[in-house]
Amino acid sequence: MLKRLIHDISTIDVSIPVSMSNSSDPYQHLEKRLKITRSCLKVFKRAKIKLLVVTKSDLVLRDVDILKTMNASVSITITTLNRSIAKLLEPHAPEPAKRIKAAKNLISNGIPVSVRIDPIIPGLNDDVEELIKTLADIGVQHIVSSTYKVRPDNWKRFSIRFPSISKNLQKLYFDEGEQISNYRYLPTKLRFELMKKIRDICDSYGISFATCREGFTHLHTSKTCDGSHLIPDE
Repeated sequence: MLKRLIHDISTIDVSIPVSMSNSSDPYQHLEKRLKITRSCLKVFKRAKIKLLVVTKSDLVLRDVDILKTMNASVSITITTLNRSIAKLLEPHAPEPAKRIKAAKNLISNGIPVSVRIDPIIPGLNDDVEELIKTLADIGVQHIVSSTYKVRPDNWKRFSIRFPSISKNLQKLYFDEGEQISNYRYLPTKLRFELMKKIRDICDSYGISFATCREGFTHLHTSKTCDGSHLIPDE
């Protein structure tokens, strides 16, 4: 597989960043043993690929030795500082403190870091000022945020883990919200208020901000929404 990757990568326009990865985490538990992501990083480095690593895992620290020699940036998802909430919301991800520590370590090694506060769920993790302050204190340069998008599968899991909150959100999503593609969204006005609140907090701490899949591009204070603008040119 890696031989094929090395061959195919020669056709890539290296001026366009590669995102690794938006649909699945490149640092899943199996990566500790298989080291597939680490092998890919070596190939990307050889080809001088601009890279954005998107992850929820502190395992990314294992590869600091490679990442700090690349044109790379890391985007870490941190949905809350509350360990109990995080354990229910993201049961297979490292606890928030480990992700904060990972972000701090990456930054100390000269690797620019953005953070995804995603998803924002009213009544659960929408009070984010302490989190943003913590991120500002360690040198995070950019924040991406988005509201919870409901699908039948994730709603079922969410309702089991957070029954009282899901009961409160039922009307907002299924009566007052809207259907976009295969997802149920919160009402536009509420989504805007949540994103504007986070943007204002980011402004107060000097961190750039963007939304994801919300449509509020006028709230953005950065060149890109995903943090890829932080990737060094050299």
